[in-house]
This record gives sequence, structure tokens and C-alpha cells, in this order.
Amino acid sequence: MGTTSISERDIAQFTPDDVKRLAVRLDQDEYDNPFDGLNDWHLLRAIAFHRPELVEPYIYLLDLEAYDEA
Repeated sequence: MGTTSISERDIAQFTPDDVKRLAVRLDQDEYDNPFDGLNDWHLLRAIAFHRPELVEPYIYLLDLEAYDEA
């Protein structure tokens, strides 16, 4: 099993339609194995950090919570 690396250049090439297709796959959660779903989740998370405007409608899929560090 190999690891996949996503560069900022790769993320810069994502379109809103690409992110929508990714989000639909995650929302349907019909993967052949759990690692495919995890890879998609990590990809959406990477996009969220670098291009948050693309992920805004699908942020619920990441289950991110604000933490109070006080």
C-alpha cells in the first residue's frame, strides 16, 4: 500500500464541481473499502485548509469543531 501526497498545486486545480463530486461521494458513503472514504475525507480537509471557499457548503462532512483553549 502506498501513500498519496496532495500538493498545493493539485489543490489549486480543484474546481467547485470537483469538490461537489467529492462531497457527494463522502455523503453517500458507499465505498468498497474504508480507506477510499478516508482518502476522500483527507482530500476534502486539505482543500478546506487551502481553499475554504470551495468547501464551505460541505463543511459538515468534516465534522470540525471549534475548540475553546481558554
